Amino acid sequence: MSFWEYLSNRHVQVLTDSLQHASAVFQCMVAATVIGVLIGVLTYRSEWAGNLATAATASILTVPSLALIGLLIPLVGLGVAPTVIALTLYGLLPIVRNAVVGLRGVDPSLVDAARGIGMSRLAQLVKVELPLAWPPILTGIRVSTQMLMGIAAIAAFASGPGLGNLIFRGVASLGSANAHNQVLAGTLGIVVLALLFDAAYVLIGRLTIPRGIRA
Repeated sequence: MSFWEYLSNRHVQVLTDSLQHASAVFQCMVAATVIGVLIGVLTYRSEWAGNLATAATASILTVPSLALIGLLIPLVGLGVAPTVIALTLYGLLPIVRNAVVGLRGVDPSLVDAARGIGMSRLAQLVKVELPLAWPPILTGIRVSTQMLMGIAAIAAFASGPGLGNLIFRGVASLGSANAHNQVLAGTLGIVVLALLFDAAYVLIGRLTIPRGIRA
């Protein structure tokens, strides 16, 4: 059976796995973005705190994804839970690092001006600092998403959702008629999803970043 014949016969399953893969990555990116930006906001004013936050999230990436998921299985079981926890943790570093860098890069004179017109500390952060730091934060989100697209395939080891199931089934049945087609379908599906997500981020950037800041 050719690859295109395989897709024609199994397109429903491939589409289902693709939607599950995209949903898992999207939800974990939302969680990682909220947590990562919050960590950046809490630590960027202190040199040692910012460095500690960056180092701590970087250390997570030194743990092999298969090992981390394996360690989580006895704690939270199989399925969605270990997938969500692992992906959220792996997505933190680029967001935390870029949030810290972006917030530290805001022109102090703009913050002083906001303070001078009576803005509270929270208002300064929400209306001045975070909007100006948004471009590097968005870049961190894009990088994290591309990473998680590939890492999410490992979730199949813990019976997680997504295209990794196709890849694992294909690898487990090497030599069978459709083994190569399964691996190829899963891999190409992840690549296509990564490109679609990145295109969406480019559009979000054009809609949310003023032209003067982009320039």
